[in-house]
Amino acid sequence: MALWQSDEELFQLLRSQLSTCPVSDVMEQLGFLYPMLPHQIKPLRSDMVLVGRAMPVQDDPPIPHGAPKRFDSKPFGLLFDSIEDLRPGEVYIATGAPVHAARLGDMLITRAKALGAAGMVINGNVRDANGIVDLDIPVFSHGSYAYGLQGRHNVVDYRCSIVVGKTRVRPGDLIFGDNDGVCAIPREAEEEIITRAIEKNDLEQKVRRAIENGESVVDAFKKFSVM
Repeated sequence: MALWQSDEELFQLLRSQLSTCPVSDVMEQLGFLYPMLPHQIKPLRSDMVLVGRAMPVQDDPPIPHGAPKRFDSKPFGLLFDSIEDLRPGEVYIATGAPVHAARLGDMLITRAKALGAAGMVINGNVRDANGIVDLDIPVFSHGSYAYGLQGRHNVVDYRCSIVVGKTRVRPGDLIFGDNDGVCAIPREAEEEIITRAIEKNDLEQKVRRAIENGESVVDAFKKFSVM
């Protein structure tokens, strides 16, 4: 029987009992080769924790700084539509943004928060970083950079299956992020993954206490078989 009965209980369980480290370890043990999104994706503030359901967004391939601008009939493609389609508890997660440009700023993220979004994951930069931090919504990206889109970006689809780095993300998958990065947990496997991760975390706590009490790492590992 699951340790939770609703998404709200699951999200609170992740926030209170887990970090991405044991979740990533368990996923690899279960055969998920790329449980983590690219390592460049970090929280704008180190104490941010992100938990929610994926609302994936497909960007066009990045256009680098200095390259010709886009001339689309609809500026930014489906960017605004994808923001407006966010539902409470969802994580806006985008495949990639223009190189050396910011994918989102504080105005669109303000709207996302108003719609109840759980947070944002951008495989690229954001801007207006101080304003975003003040919004108190978890935002994970490569960092912040003032250089704007200026016709170098287009959203082509959303609520679709995407690949971020080497990690597949589908609508409704569980997204979990902290200062060590972002996990994408397939919905159909989340009960086993989270249950095992809690068990692993409990063992790690015992190992930590043993080491703090003077036990060698060799003996602690022999006793608990986890490190």
